Amino acid sequence: MGKILTIANQKGGVGKTTTSVNLAASLAATRRNVLLIDLDPQGNATMGSAVDKHDLEFTSGDVLLGRVSIREAIQYVEAVGYSLLPANDDLTEAEVALMQAERREFRLRDALAPVVDEFDYIIVDCPPALNMLTVNALTAAHGVVIPMQCEYYALEGLSALTGTIESIRRSVNPGLQIEGVLRTMYDPRNNLATDVSAQLEQHFGERLYRTIIPRNVRLAEAPSYGLPVLLYDKPSRGAMAYLALAGEILRRDRGESPVPAATGSI
Repeated sequence: MGKILTIANQKGGVGKTTTSVNLAASLAATRRNVLLIDLDPQGNATMGSAVDKHDLEFTSGDVLLGRVSIREAIQYVEAVGYSLLPANDDLTEAEVALMQAERREFRLRDALAPVVDEFDYIIVDCPPALNMLTVNALTAAHGVVIPMQCEYYALEGLSALTGTIESIRRSVNPGLQIEGVLRTMYDPRNNLATDVSAQLEQHFGERLYRTIIPRNVRLAEAPSYGLPVLLYDKPSRGAMAYLALAGEILRRDRGESPVPAATGSI
């Protein structure tokens, strides 16, 4: 059965979509069969996967509302090497409609059931809010990847997210766990970043990924070309970091010991 990883953090600008797109591309580069699900009405993961969000026949919103099956809405994007369940601002309508729907928390889990065995990894990109879309993503997931910047306000918001994860675990998804915390946009010259990183290591221990995503111009440029950084500039530090993250996730899933943090990180 495919492993479902939800990329979540209610704080915006921490690298959720960047992580979703580039992790999907990096896992696909290791010959894994990958599905990326865009659950953000902004549709940035869709645009970053070489798909025009303004020219979609079906979206993740249609799937959540039961208008079409997930097989009808998924498209394989040859340019990036993985499958995509796309989204655009129609997803806002779906979010409102879900509030009155039966089994509203389970819509994504139910929709995925017929196809989950066809993929090695399913990556879900969430909106920057703890809303019904995020609840659906957490209810469907096996694990949560939390990208965060090493800054004070990011730490403040982390407690709200971990509280939501615990609530979902107690109520509808007892197998849900924090898969890992990922440090993003990291600048080792920043003393605060170093201090926050140390706090994260103390609190999360082995759940803190050794891979660190650096601030990187190529990583920031890639979305404007509608591509993962691995396809935009493979030798870049950003691309190497996400390849290292994919390798770390694969090693964890095989039960292997982690490699030193320096591999592809900074």
